Amino acid sequence: MRLRFTVLAAAITAVAVASIPSIASAAPHHDRALTIHLVPPSITAGDQVDIIGQLEGADSANQVIRLYHRINPNQRFTLISTTRTDATGRYEFQRADGVVQTNRSWFTRGPALSHSRTVHEHVSAAVTISPDPGSGGAVIGDTRHPLTFTGHVSPSHAGQLVRLQVSDDGGQTWQYVKSARLDANSDYSISQAFRVAGPLDVRVVLPADPRNDRSYSDDVSVQIQQVQVTGFSIQSSDQVVTEGTGATISGIVDNPNTTTPDAGAQVSLYARGLAAGPYTLAQTATTGSDGGYSFNVQPSINQWYQVRLTATPTIHSAQLFQGVRDVVSLAGPSTATVDQHVAFTGNVAPDKTGHLVYLQKLGADGAWHTVEVSRVGAGSNYAFGWTFGAAGTKQFRTRITGGPANVGAVSAAVTVTVSQPPLNTLPTG
Repeated sequence: MRLRFTVLAAAITAVAVASIPSIASAAPHHDRALTIHLVPPSITAGDQVDIIGQLEGADSANQVIRLYHRINPNQRFTLISTTRTDATGRYEFQRADGVVQTNRSWFTRGPALSHSRTVHEHVSAAVTISPDPGSGGAVIGDTRHPLTFTGHVSPSHAGQLVRLQVSDDGGQTWQYVKSARLDANSDYSISQAFRVAGPLDVRVVLPADPRNDRSYSDDVSVQIQQVQVTGFSIQSSDQVVTEGTGATISGIVDNPNTTTPDAGAQVSLYARGLAAGPYTLAQTATTGSDGGYSFNVQPSINQWYQVRLTATPTIHSAQLFQGVRDVVSLAGPSTATVDQHVAFTGNVAPDKTGHLVYLQKLGADGAWHTVEVSRVGAGSNYAFGWTFGAAGTKQFRTRITGGPANVGAVSAAVTVTVSQPPLNTLPTG
C-alpha cells in the first residue's frame, strides 16, 4: 500500500462536482444531512474496507442508504449496494476481503436527496517476490553470477513494467538496476548479477497508475560473496548469524600450484568491518592432514574475513562476507476493535537509532506488505500507530533493512484479534 510515516495523519479528501446527477454519474455536492467515514483510507489490494456514516434529522431511522462507487479510470459513479439505517440513523457497508483491488471513490445517498461527501480509497497492488537461491533467511550469491527474482502482481497488470531496486545503505536510498514486463499472468522474472561483494537489500516496484498507487514487494536480504580462489577455499558454517551468536570459518589449503593438501601449514585469519579500515590479524591455526583449517568467530557487526598463509601472506583465500543479523522485537495488543487506534512498539539490537523501520501486515495473498514507515528513536526503540478497518485475525511484524553494520531482520509476528463493535459506537464522519 502507499507508504506513509507514522507521524503523519492520513487524510481523506472531499471532491465536489457542480451538478446533481442521476445514478450513473459524477458525484454531487454533499450536504450536512448525510455523513460518511472510511476505514482505512489506504489498503493493500484485497483488504477489507468499512464505510460508516449517519443520517441526521428527526426521521432518520430505518431509511434506505445507497452506496455508489467509481473505480479508476472510469469517470462515472454506479450504485453497488443498499442498506437501512438503525434507530439512530447510522449505517454501515462492509466491502469484504478480496473485493477492493484498485483505487476508487465512494459516496452515499439517502432520502430527500441527501448525499454525503466523496471519500477516496488508495489501493496498492500486492507485489510478491521470491528469491533464488535462498539460505537461512537471506539470499547468498557470488560476484558476476546472476540471481533470479520472481513474483506476481495482483490485481493483474499484465504488460506493465516492474523494476528491481537495490539498496546498500539500509534502505535510506534505492537504485533502479533492471526492469521487466509482467507476462499474461501478471508474473515477472528478473535476473541480475552483482559485481561487488557485500550485503544488499533488494525489492521490486510497480510504478503508480490510475488503477493502483506505487506498490512495493517485501525486501530481500542478499549477500554477495567473492568467487573462491582455486586451491584456497573459505566458507562459513552460517553466513548470516544473529547478533550474539557465532560461526565457524573453515576451508582447505593446497600446496601452491598443486592439488595436494598443504598439511601442517600455519594459517592466519584476518578480519575487518565493512565500513572502513585495513585487515587486522584475528587468529592463527595449523592445517590438518587434509589441508583443512577452522576458526570460531562471534562478530557483533558484519565482517570481512580472509585467511592467509602465515609465512607467505600473498597466498590467501577470497574475501568472505560474514553477516550479523539485527535482533528486532515487536509488542502490540492481542485484541482490538474496528476503528480503534493502537500502538505497536519494539526495539532493535544492536543500536539502530535513526534507522528506517517498517511495519508490515500479512496480506490476503499470504505475503507480507509494508503499511507504515518510521524511524528508530532514542535507545533504539520505535513505535507505530495503526487503526483497524475490519474485523478478523490480523498479523503484523516489523522489518528493518540491512546496512554496512548489520544484516536486516524481521520480528516475530504479533497476532491481533479484531472484533466489530456496535454500530452506535463507531465514528460517522
